[in-house]
Amino acid sequence: MTESIKVLLADDENLIRSALAMMLSLEDDIVVVAEAESGEAAVVSASELRPDVVVLDLQMVGIDGIETAQQIARSVPGCAAIIVTSHGRPGYLKKALAAGVRGFLPKTTSATTLAEVVRSVHSGGRYVDPSLAAEAIGAGDSPLTPREADVLEYAADGASIEQIASRAHLSAGTTRNYLSSAVGKLGAANRHEAAVIARRHGWI
Repeated sequence: MTESIKVLLADDENLIRSALAMMLSLEDDIVVVAEAESGEAAVVSASELRPDVVVLDLQMVGIDGIETAQQIARSVPGCAAIIVTSHGRPGYLKKALAAGVRGFLPKTTSATTLAEVVRSVHSGGRYVDPSLAAEAIGAGDSPLTPREADVLEYAADGASIEQIASRAHLSAGTTRNYLSSAVGKLGAANRHEAAVIARRHGWI
């Protein structure tokens, strides 16, 4: 008899996490060994339980799914990571693949597909949702430098220059320079529009 694939789930939304666990537990060859409410908790559980596959939400309180996958890869080298998200922007997909994530799926994925992807990545394969892959190819690489992306992300909630500068640990003048550069690169009218454009592409 084939040994079951051990899966750890992490999602800070209890209902979604429970539903994923229930769906995967219906598969004869998959066993959910733990559920975690955060990336940090997932890292601890993975170190203790050494799952074969982790299924991670992209955006969680604390560290996100990509950082969680990277930390788990260091402590459990043979563990494959899958990101399941409602934020399937091209930039996130590229960042996830660069971090070694082996599967990237929208939360609209069927239970049957998710189970197949779990089996595939466990066997050394990769799977990216076709529509997300097409978007990523069309979007291209981010034109923003890491520092420009940082200050633009801090600007996304309508923060003032002083607030952004404080968050980024920069002077107000330097912050204005970074924001001006980002706005110009994205062809936006102002920093708020630039943040919307960058977020839509998954660049922040």
